[in-house]
Amino acid sequence: MKRIVGIDYGRKRVGVAVSDPLGIFASPLETVPAGNILQFIKNYTQKETITRFVVGYPMNLNNQPSEAAKDVDQFLNMLRKQFPEIPVNLMDERFTSKMAMRTLIDGGMKKMDRREKGNIDKVSAAIILQSYLDAGEAAIAADVRAEEMKEKNL
Repeated sequence: MKRIVGIDYGRKRVGVAVSDPLGIFASPLETVPAGNILQFIKNYTQKETITRFVVGYPMNLNNQPSEAAKDVDQFLNMLRKQFPEIPVNLMDERFTSKMAMRTLIDGGMKKMDRREKGNIDKVSAAIILQSYLDAGEAAIAADVRAEEMKEKNL
């Protein structure tokens, strides 16, 4: 089944999320040590067909890349070398960790479990991926509306 993979890259840990086969919903999959992420993805591609990577890109509030962007850039180079046939999209990851924490609280996760940073990383990856999926739906809807307007000569 075809899937889109969302990635929240960090120096120590990498949150991974996947879409459902229809590309509508994102779900947290795993948190992987940064040094093992390419092997993890390689193993995952042997089980599932990945059609795209969506990687969170760290930005400051002034829309400039943050310090962490250097690490993500290095990861992106390795990812593109390892999987040249799979396209990569970047999504602004500002505030995803805070949103992930709120999601865990709202979901009833106990405080001790929320302290496990790996849980935040994989939920952050799901938020990044869901943002991409939602933006894609909006773009498709806008294209459909534009076509309808053309047909009606509006």
